[in-house]
Amino acid sequence: MTDTDSSLPAEVAARHHIRQVPINIHFGQETFRTGVDIDDARLFARIDREGKVPTPSAPSPGQFTEAYQAAFADGAEQVVCFCVSGKASATYSAAVTARNLMPERDITVVDTNSVTMGQGFTVLAAAEAAEVGATREELVARALDVRDRVHLYAALSTLKYLAMSGRVETLTAGVANLLNVKPILTLRDGKLDLMERVRTRANAWRRVIELAVQAAGPSPVERMAILHVNALAEARQFQEQLQAQMRCPDTIMTVELTPGLSIYGGTGLVGVAFVAGA
Repeated sequence: MTDTDSSLPAEVAARHHIRQVPINIHFGQETFRTGVDIDDARLFARIDREGKVPTPSAPSPGQFTEAYQAAFADGAEQVVCFCVSGKASATYSAAVTARNLMPERDITVVDTNSVTMGQGFTVLAAAEAAEVGATREELVARALDVRDRVHLYAALSTLKYLAMSGRVETLTAGVANLLNVKPILTLRDGKLDLMERVRTRANAWRRVIELAVQAAGPSPVERMAILHVNALAEARQFQEQLQAQMRCPDTIMTVELTPGLSIYGGTGLVGVAFVAGA
């Protein structure tokens, strides 16, 4: 089990019997559940229409309790829940609270100290280990080994949405957009963090690829996903450029960042997450 900040596509989660508890998105008094009644396209259609960024929130302990109960009702003997970083969200705390309300059940909650596909690759590794008979301790160890080898780099298309959320000053964002500055995002200390600012989209993509090649080193990349926010065509263009310069695995997922995270990156974000070779 995980939450939707993992950015795992629904079909991938279903294939590996991974349950995802939705991150909540609040537009005033209205609440939407990621992957249930809101996705990136619907999110930004409303943001652009209303000129306001919503507020994300962790699933409640009640939502986790329902998810745990559903898993056991379907025949599970144990549940291992891999949550988005506790440094970025209250999700882990809610999952632990729900676990403590069910002391008779065998539930383990893991803080992945990661987000988006760092978290996604982690829970995917755990699910695959479970499929071949790994014990709880073995699958958690396998998952955290994968997590520790994840790298993520992405280029924002605009600072507009960060400004709307209050993360950067509107004046700063306006000047950056006027100068065609494209910030580079990375995974750092359990959170998405801005690391560089590059002029033009072409240079930003070039820099993201350069950083990815450096981080991957000489070993083959084990897993890879192209990340995007409402930019599928751009994501495909970026993937072509990446594959021309980097040794990539045969299978590359294309994933939406998902609303709990994309509200900060904004439409047009494109990037890559991958598991470096051991």
